[in-house]
Amino acid sequence: MNRHYKTLELDKILKLLADQTSIDDAKEMALSLEPQFELEKVKKLLKQTDDAVVLSGKYGTPSFGGAKNCANALRRAEAGGCLSTGELLQIAETLRIIRSVKEWHSKFASTETTLDGYFSGLVSNKFLEEKITNAIISEDEISDKASSTLADIRKKIRTASSKAREVLDKIIHSTQYLKYLQDAIVTQRDGRYVVPVRSECRGNVPGLVHDTSASGATVFIEPMGVVQANNDIKLLRSKEDDEIERILFELSANAGDFADAIIASYKNLAILNFVFAKANLAYNMRASMPIMNDRGIVDLKQARHPIIDKDKVVPVDIVLGKNFDTLVITGPNTGGKTVTLKTLGLLTLMAMCGLLVPCADNSELSVFRRVLVDIGDEQSIEQSLSTFSAHMTNIIQIIKLANSGSLVLIDELGAGTDPVEGAALAISILEKLRDKHAKIASTTHYAELKEFALRTEGVENACCEFDVTTLRPTYRLLIGVPGKSNAFAITKRLGMDDEIVERAKELVSSESRQFEDVVGTLEKRRQSLEKQIENANRLTAKANTEKQKAENEIRRAKENAEREIERAKQEAQRIISRTRAQADALVEELDKARKAKDISAEARAKLKKNLNTMENNADPVMKKQSDGEKYKLPRPLKVGDSVLIFDIDKNATVLAPPTKDGMVLVQAGIIKTRVKIDNLRLIKEKKQQPPQYSAKRNVHSTLDVRPTTEVDVRGETAFDAIMIVDKAIDNAVLMNINQLTIIHGKGTGVLRREIQSFLRTHKAVKSFRLGVFGEGESGVTIVELK
Repeated sequence: MNRHYKTLELDKILKLLADQTSIDDAKEMALSLEPQFELEKVKKLLKQTDDAVVLSGKYGTPSFGGAKNCANALRRAEAGGCLSTGELLQIAETLRIIRSVKEWHSKFASTETTLDGYFSGLVSNKFLEEKITNAIISEDEISDKASSTLADIRKKIRTASSKAREVLDKIIHSTQYLKYLQDAIVTQRDGRYVVPVRSECRGNVPGLVHDTSASGATVFIEPMGVVQANNDIKLLRSKEDDEIERILFELSANAGDFADAIIASYKNLAILNFVFAKANLAYNMRASMPIMNDRGIVDLKQARHPIIDKDKVVPVDIVLGKNFDTLVITGPNTGGKTVTLKTLGLLTLMAMCGLLVPCADNSELSVFRRVLVDIGDEQSIEQSLSTFSAHMTNIIQIIKLANSGSLVLIDELGAGTDPVEGAALAISILEKLRDKHAKIASTTHYAELKEFALRTEGVENACCEFDVTTLRPTYRLLIGVPGKSNAFAITKRLGMDDEIVERAKELVSSESRQFEDVVGTLEKRRQSLEKQIENANRLTAKANTEKQKAENEIRRAKENAEREIERAKQEAQRIISRTRAQADALVEELDKARKAKDISAEARAKLKKNLNTMENNADPVMKKQSDGEKYKLPRPLKVGDSVLIFDIDKNATVLAPPTKDGMVLVQAGIIKTRVKIDNLRLIKEKKQQPPQYSAKRNVHSTLDVRPTTEVDVRGETAFDAIMIVDKAIDNAVLMNINQLTIIHGKGTGVLRREIQSFLRTHKAVKSFRLGVFGEGESGVTIVELK
């Protein structure tokens, strides 16, 4: 592996990645993973990993365990060779896993991802898989189901064995031979059934001697009665071996026929295992996909070093390449400077390898042609190099390789030699690297480099924050702020004599003291501003919450107002309909009275009374107001009483006692308002219903039917609407009304179509038409009656 990559511990990340794989070839892919330098290729790799993360989150990770690379065995089978039972079982297991992963993908095949090509490259072969598993039980055993011939041979072997054992059982249980036997058992030698006989009695048991014991005290004799059975078994065993060999050749030939498809499927399977291993690693690191560019811009948010325990690591924000190309990081030792450099370099390499990185969403990283690093103690005894010499050797090589597509990370630039010379050399090195347009991040303790960053455009200071009160670093990276060494404060805090510390301060040059004082002042101001910003953000969040609440209240008020207006419109429409019907009825009564010519005083009084009733019904608010004058509160109002605002028929709650001028503060819904006490009605335990005013006509008529020239069926079902219209037509015919207006609304047109279909068949309907402008247009149907 590239030395610079190893310095940044990319090899440890690849080892963690390899641990997530379950296929040997996928593990090799992980360990040999190299950063890519083409932006589009890096984006594609990152997208593949991100898609795998999404799929794993939704459907779980597919199982890849047990798959083996069977390419060599398959090529041998393709060439006509015979595979062993173990090799065939490995092929079957690999086919099973390929089928399993393909079935897993089929559950969400409609979801398009960048991994679809690899999934479509998986070719399952259940026929070959089952043929192998049905024929081979284990590496040492072939199933009787492998072929009918094998099953028949094994049946014959079992029959012959049974006969031989029957003969031998008679011998070992016979009183004639029992005294000659070493043990009353049946055993085998060279695949033939024998009995153990005492050596001195071998002549008493007729048969063939096949073996003797190690001590020579026992000989194993095949009695003459089982020789033929043993011969038959031996012959059948030979046939069994031949049949097994034939079965293995047949299975091998079948596997060889599909060699290319199985090898290609396995390659796709290994790649998928590798990609899902990336996804598992991303999940363990709580990583996300960064935005990639090739312009050298880095904007890491809440970045965490992946090797450090994720519960202990302090996230940092790192910016480079936007407004400045060089970042000079200062601060005390063990403050996190080196970790910051390694985090920047390692996360860049991980992204270029197609790995998601542990940082917040919308972080940005760049593809670099070279990542050049000088971090750590490079002292070499073998090469007789000091720490300074070793660092300079590395930096010389970095300067030679650096260009506009390089990211250069240098730890403790210029350290290990005279501070004055080291600082000057460090500035010169930074200037040379900047001339080559490289992106640079470097750590240092030199005040000269802080000054260099302050006065040089394109170079920015940064520091790792340190809490002097606790003598502990916070590990936060503060960009734009030069770090303070804090050496005197730390030494004094640890118990150093004040006299020594003060003397040391005197020995420091006045320029250095002034610079440190300026840095200290800036740090105090930064902390103060940070607190102010935090407070402002909190107040802004609170204001936004209140604003949202107010907007919600306004929206609800508007919705309530719109509902009230719509309710009022509907009520007005009903009043108009009733008044029109009453007016028509009165006109009819007047016509009858005119025809009668002689109108009695009683008839005139009734007509006048009906006319007054119609006028009162046409203005219910005035009626309520006039009735309200007679109402008196049963007791004085108090806070919390439920009341009715009489003129608008609205319930409310009393918020304050009545004032001297008779005004009461009440709340109706979300509206607070002041209302005259005369306009309020006290609601008891049960809500008082507002007075109901009948719209019934009280006109002398021989027919007890309410006449109407308009019928509203909006909101009704088609069946109910037709029933209402039918009744209205009957009433109109009885009252001798020639025209009827049916209000059905526009809507989807279903109600209009059903009503007009009904009108076509009604005997009392002369004709009908849709309304014109001013009548309601297509929202009403005008019916002419016979």
